[in-house]
Amino acid sequence: MKVKLSSIACARSGDKGAHSNVGIVFNNNDVYIWAKKYLTEEIVKKHFNEIVKGDVVRYCLDNIFSLNFILIDSLGGGGSESLLNDAQGKTYGQALLLMEIDLPNNLKGYINE
Repeated sequence: MKVKLSSIACARSGDKGAHSNVGIVFNNNDVYIWAKKYLTEEIVKKHFNEIVKGDVVRYCLDNIFSLNFILIDSLGGGGSESLLNDAQGKTYGQALLLMEIDLPNNLKGYINE
């Protein structure tokens, strides 16, 4: 079933220099286990293909059912590089939550909607 990532998770994002990070927190362990297999670095990079110029690095935080993605070279030099560049990455978490995912039917009971 196609749903937005926001139906099974929440997010927080931020920036540091030319890079940004997106943390995704899942509702429970069952959804998290599925997400570790599905939500790969390649899928996140494809979702942000217009923004991320470098690699995407993923860290798994099993104890809090979370994935943290570092988006390398995603801010065009960073928010403090120039007055013309206002990239900060604060909205990237919300942007990732808009991604449509193919959630297995056995997990539909965990949808927030």
